[in-house]
Amino acid sequence: MRAITILPGVPNSARLDEVGEPSETDGRILVRTRALGICGTDYEILEGLYGAAPRGQERLILGHESLGIVEEVPAEIGFRRGDHVVGIVRRPDPVPCPACGSGEWDMCRNGLYTERGIKERHGFGAEHFRIEPEFAVKADPALGLLAVLIEPASVVVKAWEHVFRIGARSPSWAPARALVTGAGPIGLLAALVGMQHGLSVHVFDRHKEGRKPKLVRDLGGSYHHSMDSLGEMKFDVVMECTAASPVIADAVFRCAPSGIVCLVGVSAAGKREQFDIGGFNRTLVLGNGVVFGTVNANRRHYENAACALAKANNAWLGELISRRVPLARWREAFAPQPDDIKVVIDFTGG
Repeated sequence: MRAITILPGVPNSARLDEVGEPSETDGRILVRTRALGICGTDYEILEGLYGAAPRGQERLILGHESLGIVEEVPAEIGFRRGDHVVGIVRRPDPVPCPACGSGEWDMCRNGLYTERGIKERHGFGAEHFRIEPEFAVKADPALGLLAVLIEPASVVVKAWEHVFRIGARSPSWAPARALVTGAGPIGLLAALVGMQHGLSVHVFDRHKEGRKPKLVRDLGGSYHHSMDSLGEMKFDVVMECTAASPVIADAVFRCAPSGIVCLVGVSAAGKREQFDIGGFNRTLVLGNGVVFGTVNANRRHYENAACALAKANNAWLGELISRRVPLARWREAFAPQPDDIKVVIDFTGG
């Protein structure tokens, strides 16, 4: 079968390989891949900045945003042939730490977890993959190809879940207004989930026109291509999805009293920026503010993400997928285009 593989740590080493069928040790469910989403982590792996192959192997099968159709499955485990499924990315560490032992492997404390297509486990970027039933999530067939958005949606569902958990420290906390910085797939999905929670959502991104402003407005949110256009507005929740240092700094100072800033984007290390640490401290302490980071997701978040997408407008979700690239032309998926949001490699064609 064909698979997109990479030599971790070696830039530009990705290629379309012929590899063997997946081993049953990977899971009892055999899945035919339908689509693979591309995200910033994949770019980092392609650039040699991240990623690790399974022990004893040189190359890693890429891909962690999956969608497939069940082809073979034992009758007693709750799945059927033809089910649409998405694979959970992270696996708990073998120790396990207290978080992994309780099913919260997204909060692993010792770093010994593995991740499909990222860290020491082959990914979903092959024509078939196998998966354990406890790490497979059913998708509504009505979503079709859009179910490939479940993995990125799981990240923002977790972010919102933690926001409300933190907000519950004050019984009177009732968030009304949210700012999302960045209108990439994570930012737009964060805006969607914020709207589903009943908040008034404002989205900041640098694009003045095109697909992104339209998607925000079609969602019912307010779009801003300049922070200045926000005026003196403060926000109960800030979802920071750009990972750009100046935007992060501005986002913190947009926090309302008792507000919460969630950092979802991952910044590159090593770049020093001027930052008013005194003002940061003053804003948070005097306003009872919180800044926290989040990454990854566990099964609960995947299941809730599937529900959030099932409630969304399919036409709107479809606009998030800016390009569908056949597997045979997979390299095109990693050549960014100006209006890209989410690029998907389509395994159903050539």
